[in-house]
Amino acid sequence: MEGMKTPSKKPKPQKSIEKRKNKKKYKVRNWREYNQSLVDRGKVLFWITEEAMKNWQEQEDTGKRRRGKPQQYSDLAITTALTLQQVFRLPLRQTEGFLASILGKLAPALESPDHSTLSLRGKTLAVAIRVRPLSSEPVHIVADSSGVKVYGEGEWKVRQHGWSKRRTWKKLHIGVDERTGDIMLGEVTGNETADCQMLAPLLDAVPASVSIDQVSADGAYDKRVCYEELMRRGIPSIAIPPQHNAKIWKHGNQGGVRMPRDENLRRIRAVGRKQWKEEAGYHRRSMAENAFFRLKTIFSDKVRSRTTSNQRTELLLRCRALNLMTTLGMPDTYLVA
Repeated sequence: MEGMKTPSKKPKPQKSIEKRKNKKKYKVRNWREYNQSLVDRGKVLFWITEEAMKNWQEQEDTGKRRRGKPQQYSDLAITTALTLQQVFRLPLRQTEGFLASILGKLAPALESPDHSTLSLRGKTLAVAIRVRPLSSEPVHIVADSSGVKVYGEGEWKVRQHGWSKRRTWKKLHIGVDERTGDIMLGEVTGNETADCQMLAPLLDAVPASVSIDQVSADGAYDKRVCYEELMRRGIPSIAIPPQHNAKIWKHGNQGGVRMPRDENLRRIRAVGRKQWKEEAGYHRRSMAENAFFRLKTIFSDKVRSRTTSNQRTELLLRCRALNLMTTLGMPDTYLVA
């Protein structure tokens, strides 16, 4: 139309263009195997195992007496049902119907737990995140946390009109095995809990038979409580970047054991922050960020449950399901020259 001006496009910054040109490119070496692993994730029989069907009913323990009606379904059956709910993003009632139709074909003698049973049992369900057997080699744990939406508006409404007071989050804290990419540790808290407060509870879940040779985390863990806990456990290498305006906590003329944070800070002042990150293996912290990206892409960045206990079970089951997917196969990438 006449008289109307076409909006002019803003030129892209030169730095972003150069950064895009210099971005490293990778290719997948084992594409056929990885493609098959992606297909296998959608197979129902991968999630409903023979072991689960054999132990579907709760085995009565004659040596223990409990009050009330005995449980009909085993913890493994409830875990299987709730895992299906997370993988296929189903409400509880649809999960009941979905599982009933599958069991009707595979094992007609078995029944699906109803949605009320799934909700009640999910509150106290003990979730084992680890799937692979523990390695005898020392592990490098990468710790991080991320927010998961409990309830609130969508992104379009927030961008157009802002967010309301009823928007709230939960925080998922994880510890990732740097060598395999598996989520070894996990815990759920409110959004008011600081990351540094959860490092000790996460490490408490590490079995006594497993030795830790390094812990890597971002600057949110640059607190005395974290360093004191890691030093108490005798962890030899700590890769936590000090803040840019950080000061030495314990000067060398005071004697005694030197603090790892001060040694990191002295090394950063000597060679620079970039080279220190390469020397300390800090770049491997991206394993935790990659785990969160996969969790939110595959399972969504929201939780369906309304109670805190069910929300915790829901998020930990996602971590376990992601570890199960990892066992099927992961891409083997190489840098394109």
